[in-house]
Amino acid sequence: MRTIGITGGVGSGKTAVLAYIKEHYNCQVLLADELAHKVREPGGSCYEVLTELLGKEVLAPDGKFDRRKMAEKIFGQTELLKQVNGIIHPMVRKEILLEIDRQKKEEKIDFLFVEAALLIEGGYEKVLDELWYIYADEAKRRQRLKESRGYSDEKVSGIVNQQLSEEEFRLHCSIVIDNSGSLEDTYRQIDRKLEEYL
Repeated sequence: MRTIGITGGVGSGKTAVLAYIKEHYNCQVLLADELAHKVREPGGSCYEVLTELLGKEVLAPDGKFDRRKMAEKIFGQTELLKQVNGIIHPMVRKEILLEIDRQKKEEKIDFLFVEAALLIEGGYEKVLDELWYIYADEAKRRQRLKESRGYSDEKVSGIVNQQLSEEEFRLHCSIVIDNSGSLEDTYRQIDRKLEEYL
């Protein structure tokens, strides 16, 4: 089983790439965002400590975190955001490593993909076989974000400026999938790469 990390800037098309891979290959896809949600659910490994840090006022009536209230509480609080990330990210990483272990023992799948915004910053190149950079030029990414999410130019710029540069992504990822053109072209690149491993 080969473990592959998928990363790239906002609007690069990671979701479309993973949807294709999921459909055409014997694999499992772990989404860090979903796992982050899981670990902060009631009973999850981060629930108690986060409730203590943020206070009960960020909880919804059902006891789950109210994402809007949580975002409002953290917004502009750099130190608090650091603390929250310092609680959630290590637990997400732990979940990912446990799942990799489990799948290696079971030997049922060919690939395990991990998608996370902070793959590089989280040091995942040390625990995964390789990292893939899903690339799309900035103009294309801006267009996608405006069309699919209705983002303004300012909002897109704000997000893009917080992310790693293209050089940084390329420095850490051994494979680059260019998703600036047609999806067919992107799928061909994926197939070429994954067929090599099978």
